[in-house]
Amino acid sequence: MFCKTESEVKLMQQAALLVSQTLVEVAKMLKPGVSTLQIDALCNQFIRDNKAVPSFYQYRGYPHNICASVNDVVVHGFPNDIPLQQGDVVSIDIGVILQGWHGDHAYTFIIGDTSAEILQLVKVTKESLYLGIEKAFVNNRVGDISFAIQDYVERKHRYGVVRELVGHGLGKELHEDPQVPNYGKRGAGPKLRENLILAIEPMITLGSREIYTDEDGWTVRTRDGKVAVHFEHDICVKRNKALILSDYSIIEAAEKANPHLNSAYY
Repeated sequence: MFCKTESEVKLMQQAALLVSQTLVEVAKMLKPGVSTLQIDALCNQFIRDNKAVPSFYQYRGYPHNICASVNDVVVHGFPNDIPLQQGDVVSIDIGVILQGWHGDHAYTFIIGDTSAEILQLVKVTKESLYLGIEKAFVNNRVGDISFAIQDYVERKHRYGVVRELVGHGLGKELHEDPQVPNYGKRGAGPKLRENLILAIEPMITLGSREIYTDEDGWTVRTRDGKVAVHFEHDICVKRNKALILSDYSIIEAAEKANPHLNSAYY
């Protein structure tokens, strides 16, 4: 478990904010007819124009700059040339390396009209992220974060909580200890220390929590074919309240300004 100095936290915040700014650019361009490969190209250019590099590209052989997960894809979806359509649920997960430090977070967008059922799933998943973040303070434990997410999503709303994929520490490496599952017990797991940086990321399904991986070795889908939603923030553990390093407010503003995106869930 690698805790950062205050100056390192500031550098990591810059990396996290670059991811947020890149997601703003995504929010501006999303509409029916756009492909996720076009989004991938835009993100690559924007990140490099801002003196950083996409951290996902060639990470363990991953062949793209971002992950673009549509509808039943939970995470790690390959960008492709299939035009997006009305009603698609699109999770964009982006990582950057800026000045040697990683930023890594994700946001789920809805293109056009969709059902009340899916709006509720997106709303609850996003809310669960913040409930987890509320537990990320000094001397709490990883299990407190995990329990808060699972309790809200699974017990209160009866959605599926993916078990095989987890949040993680973040720093000079894209994945550091500790792992941060979205399910668990209060008071269990490693104790949280000041200036520990975590990527907390609920991955929630409308139906069963069962998943499988495509033949490409990366794309993770729901086994029942139902929609999945993924939100992720980078946070820094502090004494009484976590510092959120990434910024959804600028993404939400761009989302609301785009007539092709549906923000009716909040």
